Amino acid sequence: MTQERVKFPARELELFLAEAFQTLDVPVEDSRTIASLMVEADLLGYDTHGSFRLRQYVNRLRDGGNNPNANVHIATERDSTAVVDGDNGMGHLAMGYAANLAVDKARSHGSAWIGVRNGNHAGPASLYVNMIAEQDMIGIVGAVGSANHVAPFGGLELLLGTNPLAISIPAGQAPPFVLDMATTNAAAGKIKVLAQRGEPMPEGWMVDRQGDPLTDPTRQSEGLLLPIGGPKGYGLAMAIGLIAGTLNGALFGKDVVNFTKETGTPTNTGQFVAAISIEAFGDVETFKTTVDSIFASFRQSTPFPGHSPVRIPGQERGEIRHERQTDGIPLHPNLVKALAEIASELNIKALDAT
Repeated sequence: MTQERVKFPARELELFLAEAFQTLDVPVEDSRTIASLMVEADLLGYDTHGSFRLRQYVNRLRDGGNNPNANVHIATERDSTAVVDGDNGMGHLAMGYAANLAVDKARSHGSAWIGVRNGNHAGPASLYVNMIAEQDMIGIVGAVGSANHVAPFGGLELLLGTNPLAISIPAGQAPPFVLDMATTNAAAGKIKVLAQRGEPMPEGWMVDRQGDPLTDPTRQSEGLLLPIGGPKGYGLAMAIGLIAGTLNGALFGKDVVNFTKETGTPTNTGQFVAAISIEAFGDVETFKTTVDSIFASFRQSTPFPGHSPVRIPGQERGEIRHERQTDGIPLHPNLVKALAEIASELNIKALDAT
């Protein structure tokens, strides 16, 4: 039986998260930044990457795996490129810094590519491409997954993460195109959520080491996540890992640290952020108007029999955000319980439902 969600005002959830981080010696402004991005993930419907992740973040800060007082800085730089060093702080800080730097450089040079090393899990990649799209630019983000759950195609050894990729393209009147995908059939976070809720996962997400379907999310460690498109997903995940990890001096392959289990070990997570200025290629308004027209033609195309109308990737997120900003963010009762346990551990006030 599906349990009814409990709704919380976004502002209350943000204040709660910020207080939790401050209790763990994260500076006030950094705490507010992280909390704001986590709540934005919840508002947009990324329930696997917002407040759900607090337990993992708290464990890492408590056990010394993350640096609470990080000095995010530029390690190397050229006109349109840079490598940002996250100083093993919360990943949201390094990725926010990298996204803003990419926008600044793209304004001057037409495009920019920023690598990140010594980063950490930073929530959904769409948070950062959204920042870029808001500046009339195309955003691209990739990352090395925060744990290895995938084997090379045809193999059994876990050498790859879900290695996500996100792309944003701004439009005019329409919401932007936002693709945010793992290179596996399901993100690892979705499996963690199902385990917390006591719900099974569909066939096709994971297999055991004999190749049989695995549907019990609590047995995730016994199996392999399946890449999208078989060898194509494997190749894409490897390419992202080499570019986001190896190129930046971050970890990839067998050296990746499981940020959930190895809570006292720095992860040196690698990411990249790219920004492409539309203005460098032509008139911005003409581009955005044309994108609106293209979106309309896709939405108006005849759907396959029995299928819902065609949608544009990311277009529903704005609707979800408006609803949750108005009515509150719905959290599963098991997540509410987990957050209350964290509040007790940190000696802070627990959330109050609306």
